[in-house]
Amino acid sequence: MPSAQLPAALFAMNPEHLHALFPPRLMRRLQGLVRIDPSLVAQDFGDPAVAGALAQAEILVTGWGCPGIDASVLEAAPRLRAVLHAAGSVRTLVSEACWERGIQLSSAVQANALPVAEYALAVILLAGKDVFTLRERYRTEPAYPPVTDLAGLGNLGRRVGVIGASRVGRRLLELLRPFDLAVTLYDPYVDEAQAAALGAVKLPLDELLRGSDIVSLHAPDIPETYRMLDRVRLALIPDGGMLINTSRGALIDPVALTDELVSGRLGAVLDVTEPEPLPVDSPLRNLPNVFLTPHIAGSVGNELERMGRTVVEELERLADGLPPAHAVREADLARVA
Repeated sequence: MPSAQLPAALFAMNPEHLHALFPPRLMRRLQGLVRIDPSLVAQDFGDPAVAGALAQAEILVTGWGCPGIDASVLEAAPRLRAVLHAAGSVRTLVSEACWERGIQLSSAVQANALPVAEYALAVILLAGKDVFTLRERYRTEPAYPPVTDLAGLGNLGRRVGVIGASRVGRRLLELLRPFDLAVTLYDPYVDEAQAAALGAVKLPLDELLRGSDIVSLHAPDIPETYRMLDRVRLALIPDGGMLINTSRGALIDPVALTDELVSGRLGAVLDVTEPEPLPVDSPLRNLPNVFLTPHIAGSVGNELERMGRTVVEELERLADGLPPAHAVREADLARVA
């Protein structure tokens, strides 16, 4: 199709992510599908510099840092028919006006789920050997631990509880299949047969916590999950248990978690916290039983290209008259991140 006949599109995101999302070969592929100027990236829809492109845009290619798309934005974008989000959650991006207009909305959340699940798999297997604690010990004690100190370690039959059959949770369950682990799942929207098909035994939340050596949290941050792991529920995890959070800090009571970790009863691998980042004087920063990472479980570096590729594939579907493969629907927003 001649370029003049291609639909007009506009980037809207923090421009620092643009070239990682769409490296040269992917950008060329994208520009074969839409008329888009990589040098014009909207960070403020009220900016006069983007007004002309917004007025002509049929498609917005959005990402982290995109401002909200409310009624005033749609009024300034009368031709807009699709928003393709090269990131995960769209909760703060869309408004009721988008649904009223009938805007097609797609998200690369599935692509972003893959590295999170990979991170969780890696730390589950390391936690099964108590790698995080033993590493700290080995730094100050230059000797191998006695065999008696290693009793009970290892991943044969290790009990792993997964909270949430989200996209991340489902991919994690798939990745856990080859290992000799005992995997359980809590998710109120999944029945026993569905859990079994995912490779897990469905349990009520409290029972899962009582019976898990390692708990990996993959529930969405919604009102129903706020502080779902409170002081009472954290106390259910057996002594020596490991808690992994790659979801959101709001799902765990931070005071109760700090108390459990300072006591040494539990360990934790935390890629997300509340607040985020943790204050410099947080006791969690110096505990040997806490392994902190700076919100890196999701897509970083070369993994961003996977999300850009998702957007390009969605554009190819739209060009062929097909609906988005990763459509977001209004009804879904009540129970997704």
